[in-house]
Amino acid sequence: MTKSLIAILILLVLLVVIAGACSKPGANGSTGATGKVIKTVTVDNLTATLSNSTGYLKQGEQEVTLAFTDAAGKPVDVGSMSLNFHMDQMGTMPAMNNSTTFLTTSTPGVCRGRVNIESTGEWQAQLAFEGQAGKGKTSFTVTAR
Repeated sequence: MTKSLIAILILLVLLVVIAGACSKPGANGSTGATGKVIKTVTVDNLTATLSNSTGYLKQGEQEVTLAFTDAAGKPVDVGSMSLNFHMDQMGTMPAMNNSTTFLTTSTPGVCRGRVNIESTGEWQAQLAFEGQAGKGKTSFTVTAR
């Protein structure tokens, strides 16, 4: 009976591994390599998607991904970009500006960034880019938990 129990356990483990390997990308709310979407905004004729592993910003150091796509959903290399998180002064607390440092990835139009969000609350994200895809900028709100 012990051998049959071990065989069944091994079979179950193999089934779980195979099921995980065959699951659809994005089935768990992710967008593939970029993670879970925090916010999607339109900038002129492009769509910018901010994402990370959790789907929300948190206070402290974290990695984010910023991806640009055209109307057909194809990645677009926008050239240089900046993403700053701004929170206005509140009481005795001064205004805060937390800029994101980006590195390119092997996928055109997708960059990974690091940012240190100083505080929880509502932030004004200020996004700008300039390059072969043109020039654009926008602002949008995002909440850090």
